[in-house]
Amino acid sequence: MATTADHLRTALDGRWREVREKVRVDLTRPEFAPHFTPDLDAARAKTLEQMQFLAESGYAANGFSVEHGGTGDVGAAVTSIEMLAMSDLSLMVKAGVQWGLFGGAVENLGTAAHHEAYVRPLIDLDLLGCFAMTETGHGSDVQELETTATYDAASGEFVIDSPTPSARKDYIGGAARHARMAAVFAQLVTAGPGEEPESKGVHCFLVPIRDERGDDLPGITTSDCGHKGGLPGVDNGRIVFDRVRVPRANLLNRYGDVAADGSYSSPIEHPNRRFFTMVGTLVRGRVTVGGAAGAAARVALSIATRYALQRRQFDKPNSSEEVLIMDYLVHQRRLLPLIAKSYALHFAQNELVTRLHEIQSAREVDPQEQRELEARAAGLKAANTWHATRAIQECREACGGAGYLTENRLVALKADTDVFTTFEGDNHVLTQLVAKELLTAYADEVRGMGPVDWMRFAATTVGDVVKKRTAAQQIIQTILDTRQDNEEDGSLFNRGTQLRMFSDREEYLLSTAAKRLQGAQKREGDPFDAFNFVQDHVLRAAEAHIDRVVLEAFVAGIDSCPDEAAADLLGELCDLYALTVIEEDKAWFMEHRHLSVERAKAVTRGVNERCRTLRPHALELVEGFAVPESTLGAAMLEG
Repeated sequence: MATTADHLRTALDGRWREVREKVRVDLTRPEFAPHFTPDLDAARAKTLEQMQFLAESGYAANGFSVEHGGTGDVGAAVTSIEMLAMSDLSLMVKAGVQWGLFGGAVENLGTAAHHEAYVRPLIDLDLLGCFAMTETGHGSDVQELETTATYDAASGEFVIDSPTPSARKDYIGGAARHARMAAVFAQLVTAGPGEEPESKGVHCFLVPIRDERGDDLPGITTSDCGHKGGLPGVDNGRIVFDRVRVPRANLLNRYGDVAADGSYSSPIEHPNRRFFTMVGTLVRGRVTVGGAAGAAARVALSIATRYALQRRQFDKPNSSEEVLIMDYLVHQRRLLPLIAKSYALHFAQNELVTRLHEIQSAREVDPQEQRELEARAAGLKAANTWHATRAIQECREACGGAGYLTENRLVALKADTDVFTTFEGDNHVLTQLVAKELLTAYADEVRGMGPVDWMRFAATTVGDVVKKRTAAQQIIQTILDTRQDNEEDGSLFNRGTQLRMFSDREEYLLSTAAKRLQGAQKREGDPFDAFNFVQDHVLRAAEAHIDRVVLEAFVAGIDSCPDEAAADLLGELCDLYALTVIEEDKAWFMEHRHLSVERAKAVTRGVNERCRTLRPHALELVEGFAVPESTLGAAMLEG
């Protein structure tokens, strides 16, 4: 008979629950047991061995279309790689680089000849590749990359070059040791007959970097980034190109092509729109990083909660029995709100993966839907990775000295996930991207605008954003329509009140950000100064939007849970998530008269109340995460 924890797991697992179950079974194999391997050579070799098992088990095929030798199940591909984070973050990153980034570039930016030549070998690991985008001098600002790819019509080749020290490709996963080929992003420079050479913007080229023995090819200089803060199994490296020649066919030419005579053509005329269409097809990597961070947080919370249910500290009054640390309210407040947020983000991530699957499986994609997907992916990647950083650190502290031992895995989780807040996009830049889209109502004109140009546009044409509700649009509207609000404590447990408070905050911050943009444009002489003046407000508006999206996803998750006991428990968790967010931003709600002083005190009482009512269910809640016991890797739980 299914338990409440089983029903929680089913609700969280969502559409690809069978994929999650398969990965859980595979992760019980000895080769996937968590390990502490600080030696780089040993760690990298182990990760590559694990990758070979994944390839043989068909993990990679889901990410590629049937025509190219895969199964075309995008959602399954993202879900399976996310789940690998429960075992080893190095494995998750290495798999993501090989099949998500390198493979994704070939599939999404290439054409038939590239698919035929490369997709099957890279699925089977017969071709190991890397994704050479980031440079020493440019990370988030991809349009300004300095690496050049200059077309030589006389030879029919592109000349790939690193013209400056800052053009060196840096932090590239796979570049230090295993990759034989790189998907290199560079400024395409060409000229048709009678034209002067000019850049056509950043494009992607397939560039062999090593021979079969693993030695650098002529003109290629690779180096090793060495020890990092974590992820020892990922061979991050650097690449410098010295006038390396590759055939014209090595341009991934779906969105831009060069004829034999140097003439350039593209189905997308506008350079900015062309660039953002190209990078938009690679959104899967950002979705996966966010999901993997969420999975790592759930592992940490599973460890810390179980430890809190066995560790005792200090005697009870009039008793010789020591108190379980989970029975202290302060410990409940440390862990239970983070568990609630993990549930909330998991439901939101499930919706995002479903949307990604639908859009990337469609024959034709609506540009606005694609941009909404990119904004949602950016926002949830930031939310998931910031949450993981905070949750894992809290779990480490909650386990005291035991949490600092490598045998209990928490320090490894912390080290391995720390880079995720800047990996696949710096979180502050991504949050700004969310606000940019919201404030201009996804207007196509803003695609690719820098801060100054966007500022000019937004200050005069800020649009009314139509709220993109979650899968539970109807139930959410019903809740809002029937809510009852008053100044009594109980109203804070009213779902309609919570939804309205989140929605009102978002709407207010967006509307006032728009007004400040307009005012700053008139007042400040320099457009950049005007943008900079309101940047903090813009980021707050985006964060409020993400909070609202996550809360609505939680409501949708509760609505989809058929088991009454599990749904009731999810409802209490949702209260805790909502009230925790309100408590953390209590000053804003009070300043803007959404909370009176007395009601603000009631928020804190509400958080405490939900912690107390959820305390008896603490083990059930983390069992709902369904982290395989073999991947907990915590010796302190074995006693």
